[in-house]
Amino acid sequence: MKTLALGIITILVLALLVVGGVRFYSRESATVPIEEGYGPNPTLPPPNPKPIPTVNVAPVDPWPEGATPKAAPGLKVNAFAKDLDHPRWLHVLPNGDVLVAETNNPVMDNPGFSFRGWITSLVMKQAGAKTTSANRITLLRDADHDGAAEIREAFLEGLNSPFGMTLSNGTLYVANTDAIVAFPYADGDTKITAPPEKIVDLPCWPINHHWTKDVIASPDGQKLYATVGSNSNVGENGVDAEKNRAGILEIDLATRNMRVFASGLRNPNGLSWNPASGELWVAVNERDEIGSDLVPDYMTSVKDGGFYGWPYSYFGQNVDVRAKPPRPDLVEKAIKPDYALGPHTASLGLTFNTGSLFGTEYQNGAFIGQHGSWNRKPRSGYKVIFVPFEKGKPNGAPKDILTGFISDTDKALGRPVGVAIDKSGALLVADDVGNIVWRVVPESKQ
Repeated sequence: MKTLALGIITILVLALLVVGGVRFYSRESATVPIEEGYGPNPTLPPPNPKPIPTVNVAPVDPWPEGATPKAAPGLKVNAFAKDLDHPRWLHVLPNGDVLVAETNNPVMDNPGFSFRGWITSLVMKQAGAKTTSANRITLLRDADHDGAAEIREAFLEGLNSPFGMTLSNGTLYVANTDAIVAFPYADGDTKITAPPEKIVDLPCWPINHHWTKDVIASPDGQKLYATVGSNSNVGENGVDAEKNRAGILEIDLATRNMRVFASGLRNPNGLSWNPASGELWVAVNERDEIGSDLVPDYMTSVKDGGFYGWPYSYFGQNVDVRAKPPRPDLVEKAIKPDYALGPHTASLGLTFNTGSLFGTEYQNGAFIGQHGSWNRKPRSGYKVIFVPFEKGKPNGAPKDILTGFISDTDKALGRPVGVAIDKSGALLVADDVGNIVWRVVPESKQ
């Protein structure tokens, strides 16, 4: 018993020393106004690495009863559905039903101990990201059209850390962390009991550093596009660990053949078709550990065969000296992203506004869910923004749509992730810490 008590005390002392060390050695903060980290030409100061990277987590304290985020002037927000289990991603079906992926990272069998992994686990727990995955997709239906779902059904269960969803030609495709699977769907279904049909395997273990996989169907229904994040921050686990990762994969549904469509995208999510240009766009989370000002996350159009820099360079051809061995040949080919979304904002959700509910000011622009930083001083993200587009290209500064996710006591009330436009044209936002799906409309609308 004495030995056990001594062991527990030792662990607690080590934890305190680690926390104290992190706070002491990561005394680093942003030098560039956050506004300069947005747009087609963000300010990129020199890297500012520290012996221990910056850690600045917002501890979780979910929304009090009746509280909501703050909507932009002229807009209002309400809870579309509450008491969910870590809702991360959304998909709206043709009849108006809303699918929400209640999910989290998968549990690795016997992962072994690593100091880096232990620190990451502590940080993620404080940020509300260490919950058991429900492995479920839930259907939400607002049958009386009052802006809140009164019908809730377990639509699909027994999945494996599901994330992206897309419906095409009567088939629902789901991106689990390790594979894309398919299910038959008929309009109005509230539950699917058919067994999954595996379409393709996706890169997963043994590391699976970025576990979320998004998926979208091509407009003609012949192909799927799937995002797969990197297996490291900046390639430190070796080239072999990054096979078919840090990019977008294209799957031919007729042959089940898979190829790399675009690469050099560290952690891509939020696939969306640009309604004006027809191009595929994606939101990307960039690398860490070179200071609070670097590197901006971004959204960009994606070119077939395009290389976007990771891990050898960032935001075009700005070389990252940590990537070994260097690849100047690839840096020379690196495509500069279309639009920066601020450093460490964790911009995950991306959807184009194809509806008319918000008026012409918002037509064909992009809504982005910014999950929020854990490694920037001061914090960034923790909000939903809108970027106006004209003729298929970003055209102007971002506008805050939902804020107030950080309380007056510096706690995270919620963290926005997936975004989607519902059948009426309203904006839906998945909040994985608040366990709520929010709905945003103009003040004059229901």
